[in-house]
Amino acid sequence: MTTPVSIPVLIDQEHMGAFQWRVLILCFLIALFDGFDTQAMAFTGPAILSAFKLQANELAPILTAGIVGMTVGAMLLGLVGDRIGRRPAAMLGVAVFGLATLATAFATDVRHILAMRFIAGLGMGGCTPIVLALAAEYSPARARGTVITGVLLGLPAGAMLGGLLAARMLPVIGWQGIFIVGGVAPLALLLALFVLLPESLQFKAMRGDAAGQIYVRNILARISNRALPTDAWFTASEEAKVRGSVKALFSDGYAGKTLAIWAVYLLNWIAWFMLLSWLPTVLKAAGLPADQAPMGTFTVNLVFIVCAFPLSYLMPRVSSRRLLVGMFVLGIGVALGLGYAGTNWPLVFFLVGLAGLGIGGQQLALNYLIVGAYPTALRATATGWSIGLGRAGAIIGSAVGGVFLAWGGPSGFFMALAVPLCAALLAVLTIKMRVGEPVRSASSLAH
Repeated sequence: MTTPVSIPVLIDQEHMGAFQWRVLILCFLIALFDGFDTQAMAFTGPAILSAFKLQANELAPILTAGIVGMTVGAMLLGLVGDRIGRRPAAMLGVAVFGLATLATAFATDVRHILAMRFIAGLGMGGCTPIVLALAAEYSPARARGTVITGVLLGLPAGAMLGGLLAARMLPVIGWQGIFIVGGVAPLALLLALFVLLPESLQFKAMRGDAAGQIYVRNILARISNRALPTDAWFTASEEAKVRGSVKALFSDGYAGKTLAIWAVYLLNWIAWFMLLSWLPTVLKAAGLPADQAPMGTFTVNLVFIVCAFPLSYLMPRVSSRRLLVGMFVLGIGVALGLGYAGTNWPLVFFLVGLAGLGIGGQQLALNYLIVGAYPTALRATATGWSIGLGRAGAIIGSAVGGVFLAWGGPSGFFMALAVPLCAALLAVLTIKMRVGEPVRSASSLAH
């Protein structure tokens, strides 16, 4: 006879220990370098345009290639992770985006850069869901929302670090130097991952073999302060085994809600990635010196990070629908204000900072919108498909930014941001939440 022991229940009963913090720090570092490399093209864009004598709108295919790669990578690497494990899949993703980013530094043709950005995107897009899953599994339910938020902040922190490095070092090391840093750093991290990153315990348990059970026992012995039963058979959570269906998102009265939420994701990601991908190029076109243009990326991501933890505290306690309405109203005001700000740089950077909340803050709040809109059994499917629509919006936003910049200059570009934000606001207003929606636990976000 064996004694079934639930891995999530056991972890929930323990305090966060040194081993778990090690896992979370490694996940954060993967996200940090992922964020750096994701935005590398944005803050080197003006220099690349100059080096290859390109027009601003010719940068769009390169920016879009990386995001297309991220979309494909998120789907493919997730499947790889289900087959071979989260640990090797995460390491594969880091190796891919590290090597491709490093190779970008040695490109002599725009087509080479485009190809390398697509390949780098495969790794970057695939790493994010894997590290979030690992971080969620190794943290107790009561801290899971904060942990996931903390790991996610590695993405804007990496972008902020890249913008700061580009502003200070771009004149010295050139655009190639930025990609060398962005490639060498994750490859160095890869060595640490090989030694220190553990496998998903639930993945090991679900394999159902003796070797997996021994591995889980050894790891849990380092996490738990309690003696484990000698005849324990470790089991994964039911949520790890059960998945909703896409058809269910359109049944039982959910169809209108699903379409509205997909529209919000699509439209918000259009605006957010249009801003992130083109901001340094737009600021340079408006007259800001090229070496200062990456500070726009630094500013918008800094405010996003500063606002993230207050938002993570606030979101479980208020209506996510009302919060999103307020954010979209703020974002529309920011877009219109930037359109009229001209070269008043203090005002421009103030508004760019507010965009971190009014356009970027929705990236956090949208997860809570799904929690309030669907029952637990549908949340994983709803989140996956909504993020898929969001990534489609990211591709569109990165592609059309150059068109609006060429059409209306910096002012027209910023004004254009208000269009998807207005449409997203209308979509949010059509969504009806479940009764008691603001009251939820941090653990529900991981389901």
